[in-house]
Amino acid sequence: MVAVGNDTNGTILYQKVPIGTEIDGMNILGLVLFAMVFGVALKKLGEEGEELIRFFNAFNEATMVLVSWIMWYIPFGIMFLVGSKIVEMEDVVLLVTSLGKYIFASILGHIIHGGIVLPLIYFGFTRKNPFSFLSGLITPFTTAFATCSSSATLPSMIKCVEENNGVDKRISRFILPIGATVNMDGAAIFQCVAAVFIAQLNNVDLNAGQIFTILVTATASSVGAAGIPAGGIITIAIILEAIGLPTNDLSLMLAVDWIVDRTTTVVNVEGDALGAGILHHINQTEMKKKQEQQQQQDEELAEVRVEAMANGQAEEETSPLVMHQIKGLEGMPEAIESVL
Repeated sequence: MVAVGNDTNGTILYQKVPIGTEIDGMNILGLVLFAMVFGVALKKLGEEGEELIRFFNAFNEATMVLVSWIMWYIPFGIMFLVGSKIVEMEDVVLLVTSLGKYIFASILGHIIHGGIVLPLIYFGFTRKNPFSFLSGLITPFTTAFATCSSSATLPSMIKCVEENNGVDKRISRFILPIGATVNMDGAAIFQCVAAVFIAQLNNVDLNAGQIFTILVTATASSVGAAGIPAGGIITIAIILEAIGLPTNDLSLMLAVDWIVDRTTTVVNVEGDALGAGILHHINQTEMKKKQEQQQQQDEELAEVRVEAMANGQAEEETSPLVMHQIKGLEGMPEAIESVL
């Protein structure tokens, strides 16, 4: 409100002046959308776009090599980053308490999603007990909890899904590798919680548009997250940039990510396994329907053949030529007796 003058009675008049709410930063959501559309366009080009696709694949591999080198120095970097953040904080107890709440909220979200939501989805499609299916996956779950890597869990997951749960090899070896790269529902959960935690840490109230942006960006960025330890931390920066929050607080996430990332990976691989189980059930159901239809068609064809044979025999017995031959054979004994 800005004072613009007085009226005749001496009352001060105010006028509302709009204030811009744009925040300086990179338009991450637009960049993600452009990358998706650009990838589809390159695929449509066919052979002409293969060279550029190979370039981006090589660039991605080189970036992963650089990240693997940097990972060796991360413990020292985290130590100094967290130390500087603790020195800046006025109330260290409040920071530790907030981190504890963040860890609890993330793990609780993973428990609800992995223990209730995913089993209900599996039960809704298959009408089978999901926990009997999950009981055969203890080894990959333990591997996921220990390694924090969906890619490292993939061999044991494929083996247990095929041997313990009887999933078709064609389905498991097609779905599980894709799921280890694309299906990151556990990562999306903790990324949303982390974004809200950093917003509260900076005393920023999120509106409905920002919350929707967090959901969309977390879902899109989790698809491209690497299946390696701490792979989701990098994508949190994309979410923070999209809603205008500072990215320097990611050091706090790195300090406790080794705890949250374990349950994140377990939920990720659980979703992959249940997805393979659902697809196997649907495939088996369709195969049974086709077999029943084929069996029914064979039975109908057999009945038609039997009826055709019966009709053919009846026509042969009732044809004039057959009747004439039968009558001729009946008159033969009388003629023989007369001759004798």
